[in-house]
Amino acid sequence: MRFMLMHRVPEDDPSAYEPTPELIERMNAFVGKLTADGVMLGAEGVRQEGAVVRRRGTAIRSVDGPFAEAKEVVGGFLLVDAKDLAEATALAQEYITCFDGVEEMSVEVRRVAELEDIEPYLTR
Repeated sequence: MRFMLMHRVPEDDPSAYEPTPELIERMNAFVGKLTADGVMLGAEGVRQEGAVVRRRGTAIRSVDGPFAEAKEVVGGFLLVDAKDLAEATALAQEYITCFDGVEEMSVEVRRVAELEDIEPYLTR
């Protein structure tokens, strides 16, 4: 099963978007381990600038970031192959240790919907 591990950082902490050489070294080691173990499917960090597109009823609007109403924002993600949620959560617990020195953050673990999950809803 595929799982997305999204790390969330405080929106108002500019250092969350300026990785230290130590963080890059730890992250490279972790990604290398996941790659060697055959579970790494992808990984990216994201920049602070962006936009949010919201729909309320029929009204659609776009708001440029950074997003003052957010406490935490996605700083990046890993896409991994794990046998179940427990294994993916264990990887997330290891992933969060890469951010040693970051005062407050979280890693959200979400199972990616596969074709077999949506097949009953497809019309043929």
